[in-house]
Amino acid sequence: MSRALNLDAPAEHVLEMCAKHKAAITQIERLVSGGTRVVLQNADSAAIIGRAYKGKVIAAAVKRTPMRTVRAG
Repeated sequence: MSRALNLDAPAEHVLEMCAKHKAAITQIERLVSGGTRVVLQNADSAAIIGRAYKGKVIAAAVKRTPMRTVRAG
């Protein structure tokens, strides 16, 4: 299982849920298309958070904001 989840939930709620389940976050970002992408430290944590969000896991492709700026030349 992947450690990354796209969730139909605000980032603040995802942070609270991860803290409640003691799931360590590697990276979190708001999605352009709405929702939150979260990368957990391990697959076990990702499975726990995935079950906690049941029907709110986004399975379709999502639009993300580039995390790095590409330098020309």
